[in-house]
Amino acid sequence: MSAREGVVAVIGSGSWGTAMAGLLAARADEVRLWCRDGRLASAVNETHANPRHLTDYVLPSNVRATADAAEALEGAQVVVLAVPSAYLRGICADIAPLVPRNAPVLVLTKGVELGTHALMFDVAAEELGDRSRVAVLSGPNHAEEVCLGKLSAAVLASESPEVAQRLQNLLVNTSFRVYVSQDVTGVEVCGAVKNVVAIACGAAVGLGAGDNTLAVIMTRGLAEIGRVSSALGGDPLTPMGLAGMGDLVATCTSRHSRNRTFGEALAAGETLEGFESRTRSVVEGARAAESVLALARANGVEVPITGAVYAVLHEGADINETIEALLGRRPKDEFYGIANPDKEND
Repeated sequence: MSAREGVVAVIGSGSWGTAMAGLLAARADEVRLWCRDGRLASAVNETHANPRHLTDYVLPSNVRATADAAEALEGAQVVVLAVPSAYLRGICADIAPLVPRNAPVLVLTKGVELGTHALMFDVAAEELGDRSRVAVLSGPNHAEEVCLGKLSAAVLASESPEVAQRLQNLLVNTSFRVYVSQDVTGVEVCGAVKNVVAIACGAAVGLGAGDNTLAVIMTRGLAEIGRVSSALGGDPLTPMGLAGMGDLVATCTSRHSRNRTFGEALAAGETLEGFESRTRSVVEGARAAESVLALARANGVEVPITGAVYAVLHEGADINETIEALLGRRPKDEFYGIANPDKEND
């Protein structure tokens, strides 16, 4: 039987933070859900539901919301970060003095920091200190299904086997499977790049593309993930697993995927600002298109799908012409740019 934790603090009350609070409640005495908005925290406590995200989901009775970070983190045995990538460093800097020194930190945020090229693991470790206690979680696990107890799975990566084991015990149950990895870089790259690929898939579908085209974009997107991961020293096998292919399939095909849905809206003429305002959600892939492209260029990696999404979102490129140009590129060796240990050892 897995050990219980006393207090778990979840920093961020979006869809994933809300679903994770409910998941963690099964093995914690108390889960404290930090909300930026005090009115939202009050509403969650009054109704046991989040009126902005997963509105029909009733949170367990041992989940309590607060807008006071000090209150959320006081005595926390585990800290979970579920905030948008653009805000992760700032929030980590703000809460750093409040995070208990020995508490493991689980990062749910996916992306690459613009300007520094830092992965979210590194951002949290730099601001909170002691990277050995930091872990990341990624995989095909839409919040809308996790909160309903539908079978989901994820990969938990940490440089510390002890931290990974402790967090795995906290998270795993009969409907949420958690596999452990030490390939933090590979898992992080998978989580960031797949959101960009999902926008491309949504845009293609919005323009009338069929299943074959979608399969092409997803598979070439997987190769793109593999090239970036390989360039940064990640395990070439990681993109083939749950954090890579598994999450890519879910994000590129699901009606719950905001990145895929945004791609469809983009093809219909909606702007990023309009979509995020309407849905009250952050499209991480739109930010990642810029930061992943910068990271790839800095490491000499070719990322045509990411480049195409960036061109449409940030350079005013015509979406039809960009998709046609992307699909009309001259094919190369299928696995070019990805390290192959067998060939290197020949």
